[in-house]
Amino acid sequence: MPREYRPAPTSDRKPSSAPPTPSPSGSAPPPALDPLTGLPHPPPLPFATPWHYELHFPCDPRGPGIARVTLRAVLDAHGLAQLADRAELLASELATNSVRHTKGPASVRLQWLHPVLRVSVWDMSPDLPPMPGAPPRPNAPHAEGGRGLLILDAVADRWGGCVMGEGAYGPGGKTIWFELNLPVPPSPTAPALAA
Repeated sequence: MPREYRPAPTSDRKPSSAPPTPSPSGSAPPPALDPLTGLPHPPPLPFATPWHYELHFPCDPRGPGIARVTLRAVLDAHGLAQLADRAELLASELATNSVRHTKGPASVRLQWLHPVLRVSVWDMSPDLPPMPGAPPRPNAPHAEGGRGLLILDAVADRWGGCVMGEGAYGPGGKTIWFELNLPVPPSPTAPALAA
């Protein structure tokens, strides 16, 4: 006679879908649960806590668009939407140059160190453009390209770049970065300036 299968009770089972019981007054609500695992989500990072994200993409014309969408999603999720338009414009310019002028992959890295957002774009070409303060290259008025550095100078708070030598940790190439400062509102206790 076949035996009937009865699962043994275990603590690994997903929690039931019963609504959570209300917490006693004065205590924090229970943490949100992941719908797949039933485990609690960690709390979100505080606004001023440092973080970074990195996106690698192939030498493909869709890469800069994917980088733009990803950048905006990250900044919106971290409450930095006011930096998104400038960051998206500059990252798009740098990522497009990487895809257009190099043969290999590229990456975009976002790094937040309150109140500064740094966006770095790496590619496999070791050729650096003229850095800030260098005389600009002459450009024909009706040229279709060549304005990226002018855009960086006009929009970024700071920018620069460096060549990276090939070594044990990966390929060389270059990184071009820019920084955007989060505008800090004046302190309500700061004295007013006399006119």
